[in-house]
Amino acid sequence: CSVQRSCAFSAMFARLASFPLSLPRSHGKSFAHRSELKQAKRIVVKLGSAVVTRGDECGLALGRLASIVEQVAVLQNQGREMMIVTSGAVAFGKQRLRHEILLSQSVRQALHSGQNQLKDMSVPVLEARACAAAGQSGLMALYEAMFTQYSICTAQILVTNLDFHDEQKRRNLNSTLHELLRMNIVPIINTNDAVVPPPVPNSDLQGVNVISIKDNDSLAARLAVEMKVDLLIALSDVQGLYDSPPGTDDAKLIDIFYPGDQQSITFGTKSRVGIGGMEAKVKAALWALQGGTSVIIANGTDPKVTGHVITDIVEGKKVGTFFSEVKPAGPTVEQQTDMARHAGRTLASLLPEQRGEIICCLAELLTEKKEEILNANKKDMELAATLGRLSQPLINRLSLSTAKLNSLAIGLRQLAVSSRNSVARVLRRTRVANNLELEQITVPIGVLLVIFESRPDCLPQVSALAIASGNALLLKGGKEASNTNKILHQLTQEALSIHGVADAIQLVSTREEVEDLCRLDKMIDLIIPRGSSQLVRGIQKAAKGIPVLGHSEGICHVYIDSDASIDKAIDITVVINFGKHSKCDYPAACNAMETLLIHRDLLRTPMFDQIIDMLRTEEVKIHAGPRFASYLTFSPSEVKSLRTEYGDLECCIEVVDSMQDAVDHIHKYGSSHTDVIVTENEETAEQFLQQVDSACVFWNASSRFADGYRFGLGAEVGISTARIHARGPVGLEGLLTTKWVLRGEGHAVADFSEQGSMKYLHENIPVPQGSFN
Repeated sequence: CSVQRSCAFSAMFARLASFPLSLPRSHGKSFAHRSELKQAKRIVVKLGSAVVTRGDECGLALGRLASIVEQVAVLQNQGREMMIVTSGAVAFGKQRLRHEILLSQSVRQALHSGQNQLKDMSVPVLEARACAAAGQSGLMALYEAMFTQYSICTAQILVTNLDFHDEQKRRNLNSTLHELLRMNIVPIINTNDAVVPPPVPNSDLQGVNVISIKDNDSLAARLAVEMKVDLLIALSDVQGLYDSPPGTDDAKLIDIFYPGDQQSITFGTKSRVGIGGMEAKVKAALWALQGGTSVIIANGTDPKVTGHVITDIVEGKKVGTFFSEVKPAGPTVEQQTDMARHAGRTLASLLPEQRGEIICCLAELLTEKKEEILNANKKDMELAATLGRLSQPLINRLSLSTAKLNSLAIGLRQLAVSSRNSVARVLRRTRVANNLELEQITVPIGVLLVIFESRPDCLPQVSALAIASGNALLLKGGKEASNTNKILHQLTQEALSIHGVADAIQLVSTREEVEDLCRLDKMIDLIIPRGSSQLVRGIQKAAKGIPVLGHSEGICHVYIDSDASIDKAIDITVVINFGKHSKCDYPAACNAMETLLIHRDLLRTPMFDQIIDMLRTEEVKIHAGPRFASYLTFSPSEVKSLRTEYGDLECCIEVVDSMQDAVDHIHKYGSSHTDVIVTENEETAEQFLQQVDSACVFWNASSRFADGYRFGLGAEVGISTARIHARGPVGLEGLLTTKWVLRGEGHAVADFSEQGSMKYLHENIPVPQGSFN
């Protein structure tokens, strides 16, 4: 008892030190969505044999096991009640018995041999029950040692069928487990494989109260229902449940599995060491689900995810197969992506004129249905104001107006016209040899995923570009614009329907997290984020297998040279960026000036004073750079960082000694978005334009010109600061890639060898004008 009290105290202290979560949860129905798994208080983690044992099936995978123990300890110290159902006793016992047998044989042979040479020794086949008996104590000692590192105590419980089917034994087991959980002790549960009898015939999975404990899958399911567990995590050696055996060509991982879907599954063989197999896991999972416990089957052996698979599941991330009783009305995001890709290929095969018709139709619908669009936007604006969660810049981006819709429609018509001559072009033609011609042509990228915050006007812009370029499109907007996005997507699909390709553009309306979408590397070809720097950085970090096109920040500089015109300097720095009477007034835009660099010679001149006075008049908050602050007796607050995107009526002012000094500052603190020089000196301007390595570099023009519509692209999917094929405002051209087409007449590479009869010519052929299909 004293040991139990000491263990309980240690575990309680660790939990208090880690600020335990408040997890109110009344057991009844299982969770309907992954996002709700964060509420799970009582959790069973089932470790399959393939997870616990090494590849040689003799001994335990210690590193993997230590990682799992750490995750369970983290959740336990958060205030959750954790239980482990483990395999591994047989493998551990097999390792121990083999060692003992080999040691015994070597001693005997050494005693009976005249020479000190040992003959080849063979190990007899070991009986599983004997291995379990020999390995169980060692397995438990290992768990105890590992959990002790986290100030958590464990307790071993071995069960058989009788412990569940005999009412008194069942009550005793239930009472013991509840008492252990009450004392913050983690129960380690296993079937007593040393004495376990075979399962009772014809009693398996026949209702909530009857399930044969014939393997650890059924044990975990029975235990979960018995203890009213919120979540059962079953770790195996596969990613989850597939619609056909994993490894087959067409096998697809099932994200969410519903009761009644068993007929659509083709089960394969069992695990290399387990005795249940996936079919047994599914039956056990459905049985637990029927009893009110949510279930996830996931991979516990993949070194890329083992260290966080359990915590990821509890955080609601898309890991493994989630068993749910609530089937959504619409398709899953995987199904939406398949639908988009299939329809996108049809879209790509349309004539440019037909794609132009779709875009023009969308432009007309934006005008005809503007009242419906604005009413939906009004709902979003009112909800945002009520919740008070959005900053003013995001509120500004959320708002739509008649003027914005009219500008959108104009831009789309412009895009429809220009796209007819810019899609599916031949970039080069080469005669490789006689009767062997090579072409490089532009083609759609495939499936695009565009994730955007607040700005619903992004949806028709990006949709039009996807249509023009022949790409399938998956759209993920923020909750704050859900009503507006819904109506705009409906209008987009209405326009697509005129040529039967409505499914080519899909709006993700399920509870998919951005990080989960970024894991669809086998389905999505390019991700384009449109939103805050935090969103973009998060996507760039999460999308390890998918290219990301975009910029994380818009730290735009305006450098006022010593030879600058005072009128141009004021117009570009103040009126365009901050002037309340300017039609371009939009300081929240990514192309707005954030840092003003001033040549040292301009300090205390009428030009400098006038710029400062204008900024103050427009109520712009000024932050002083270190050098600027050193020149002033009473200065504005010194800037915390010269790499700041304010996105509001704020800017930083810093002093530089020369144009070269300005270039160096921009390279050090800028984000390669858009940078400007204001000067009347043409030579200085040209040096600046050549030296600054940004996506957009301007002379005597506002940084606000960095925009697809203003560049004549019709629309843009965003501004890219990456050094890839598309940089700056990305329009239609940036959504195309290339492929090579070779036309021959039975040519073989061997014909062009030294002994061959043919020679390479590599003659350029004139490229035909216009587009083609």
